[in-house]
Amino acid sequence: MERFELAAWLRLLETPGIGLGSARQLLAAFGSAPSVFEASPAAWRELLGSQAAQALAAPPDRFEALLERTLAWLAADPRHQVLTLGDPDYPEALLQTADPPLLLYLRGRRELLGADCLAVVGSRSPTAQGRENATAFSLALSQAGYCVVSGLALGIDGAAHEAALRARGSTLAVLGTGLDQLYPSRHQTLGHRIADEGLLVSEYSLGTPPLAPNFPRRNRIIAGLSRGCLVVEAALRSGSLITARLASEAGREVFAIPGSIHSPLARGCHELIRQGAALVESPAEMLEALRPIAGKPRAAPAEPAEPLALTGEPGLLLEAMGHDPVTLDALTARGGWPVARLNALLLELELEGRVARLPGQLFQRRSSS
Repeated sequence: MERFELAAWLRLLETPGIGLGSARQLLAAFGSAPSVFEASPAAWRELLGSQAAQALAAPPDRFEALLERTLAWLAADPRHQVLTLGDPDYPEALLQTADPPLLLYLRGRRELLGADCLAVVGSRSPTAQGRENATAFSLALSQAGYCVVSGLALGIDGAAHEAALRARGSTLAVLGTGLDQLYPSRHQTLGHRIADEGLLVSEYSLGTPPLAPNFPRRNRIIAGLSRGCLVVEAALRSGSLITARLASEAGREVFAIPGSIHSPLARGCHELIRQGAALVESPAEMLEALRPIAGKPRAAPAEPAEPLALTGEPGLLLEAMGHDPVTLDALTARGGWPVARLNALLLELELEGRVARLPGQLFQRRSSS
């Protein structure tokens, strides 16, 4: 993109008081971002009113610094790019949504915008089982040829991205910050790896810090790029449910993994299922449901082998645990084990990967046990 064209886009999108709705009106009326600024203030006033016309009359504060920063970023790496709404490569799936971004910043493999994408989202503070589910499903989806899309957040998002990379598949992260502001800081290394092997996407200009309103808004891009959306764990009020709603409104398939009726992180998924989301218990079920949507056959991954059943005290303890989080006191009451013996058995099962230790002195049997 030439300097004058980039300057016009940045000025249009960064001018205070000119929201995306007004920017769309200007583009529809004048045809392109440069043409907007070739028009007269009188034409702006007629379209948007005097206040908006006055805002457009001069570049916003620190505009030149932002322009130079963006030009330097684009020149630093050929995989740093910007993509506008009118570009022939703009993803068709996103274009068909109600509110497509006018400009996207890209860092990585641009071609992934046209890949078969599936969103995997969920809680930032998942249970051990939730993290395992996100990993298992994302591994299978990636191995089946889908690009796993998520938001680089802690918890389920991070597990989904890491699993897709581990499968040597592809993954795409949609950020709520500028692409030079990887957030959260704990995912700096993961973000750089995605930039190298997958794709980072944002509609926010370089230097945009993590601002709370931007994260729910970026969820429409996660939903819009994807053929379907899987919610692994979510509370009733969470960004994951926003993504699921946006996916449903865009005509995408929504999937949810059920959980314990006692877990707050299962309630969001249960609510989605009540609203019509597809209940899935295995990646194979999800891939089978997606096959007619994708329009091409997908190989269902092999189901993992069932672990050998435990006998003796460890087996009895697993039966006593059930599948809900449980306290030591409850286990003592159920099985009559002395606390010292119970701790030893739990440690043995934890080391074997059959039991997860949760916050609040709770224990939970893993679903594969």
